[in-house]
Amino acid sequence: MYIFLSHNFKDKDIVEHIALKLKSIYGQNNIFYDSWSIQPGEGIIDKMNEGLNNMDYFFFFVSRNSLQSNMVKLEWQNAIYIASQNKCRFVPIKIDDCIMPSILMQNLYIDFYNNGIEVGFSQMMDVINGVNTFRPNNVDFNNVVCYKKRISEAEYEFEFSATRFVEQASRYMILFKENLSDVNLEVLTDSMFIGGPSDGVMLKDGSSWNCYSIAVSRATTPKLPVRIKLTHKKGGKFGSFLAMHSDSENGYKSVQMLLKS
Repeated sequence: MYIFLSHNFKDKDIVEHIALKLKSIYGQNNIFYDSWSIQPGEGIIDKMNEGLNNMDYFFFFVSRNSLQSNMVKLEWQNAIYIASQNKCRFVPIKIDDCIMPSILMQNLYIDFYNNGIEVGFSQMMDVINGVNTFRPNNVDFNNVVCYKKRISEAEYEFEFSATRFVEQASRYMILFKENLSDVNLEVLTDSMFIGGPSDGVMLKDGSSWNCYSIAVSRATTPKLPVRIKLTHKKGGKFGSFLAMHSDSENGYKSVQMLLKS
């Protein structure tokens, strides 16, 4: 296995970081990186051709600098030809806000610029090791989000909203640590609801909370949220909150809580 790293010298701060990481895994002799692959007195073109002829993977670090370099252009255009004969794997790596040339867009590229260098390097490793680079971004999708608005230390409003589509089951819980006798709940959007207070709710992590459950007869939509208000009767200060949404007949799951100004 032989890895070719094509880049412009102005991008060495990034590329050398990657080259050294690859060296520690695969060995220096298995990587074409000009700083150690071409020594004084050796022909640049000859060594470059030698690397291109032996490579299994060609990683092209695409940037404004590399796209303006004739030498780098010679490398990646030769590599595309070699890849078209199924003799190597050609992988562009975007490292700044440059516009990718159309000819490179036919290849799915690794995006350091938008995803970060660690994610990008992990994808490089997957390519080299023959592992599928797919990583789930949202394994546990939830259509419901809860917005929290602080009115005062003793008063908060919560808005349960559907982010994408209609949520037929409008059943929610707000969990808190304060005593139930000290907390009052008001549903701001609906005059009719069912539910009420519960104490000693035990979560899977072993923590114990008090809560109010709320269920309204209508669906929750992106434009028709369910809003509630919690008030500390004694004017005390609220601590932590958790928000949950019913995901089955008797079950609830946590939903993301976001601050709302």
